Amino acid sequence: AERYGVKAVGITLSEAQAGWAAEEISRRGLDARVRVEIRDYRDVAELGTFDAVASVGMFEHVGRERLAEYFGAALGALRAGGLFLNHGIATTATGGGLRPRWRRFGEGGFGGRYVFPDGELVTVEDAVGFARRAGFELLDAQSLRPHYALTLKAWVVRLEASAGRARVLVDEEVYRTWRIYMAAARSGFEDGTLDVAQLLLTRPVAYGPAPLPLRPWWIG
Repeated sequence: AERYGVKAVGITLSEAQAGWAAEEISRRGLDARVRVEIRDYRDVAELGTFDAVASVGMFEHVGRERLAEYFGAALGALRAGGLFLNHGIATTATGGGLRPRWRRFGEGGFGGRYVFPDGELVTVEDAVGFARRAGFELLDAQSLRPHYALTLKAWVVRLEASAGRARVLVDEEVYRTWRIYMAAARSGFEDGTLDVAQLLLTRPVAYGPAPLPLRPWWIG
């Protein structure tokens, strides 16, 4: 909205997140162009159709059984030729390879028990399959695995540097849980057990597949 003049709607299930976002929107003087609603992703069609939709960091919590519904909701929110960016953590375990099976966050382990008991990871290949079956065309797939390892490293450093303030906001147990989790998750991205991928998808036009440029503008 600030850089390109778009009109944007954000949705979340977190009242705290929505409240923070609304304050930030007002602080930046963007009330006429941006708003945030507390809304389930399955109800996004009620907002109308969009040129582009982005989902960041919630794909992991949908669950394999609902991925068809998830991608269907995103498709229904787009005009023909519209873009969908899906950003989420994935497992590299295929069941027959050398990778350990980390399919579910919730299947035991520290992260599953204390951080993401409702999470379920799928492979990037599975995610693409669900997206295609929903009606999407895949434009690009990008792994950010090494970047996320560095991000987690930086988050731990910043959390430790702000430990006093963090302990005022949450209790000692919550502080230590997230410090341990982020440090441990970093190793998963470093050893290749975990991946984080961005899928750029498009809703085909009525007469056929989306027209693809010879030099994709999104690669730079």
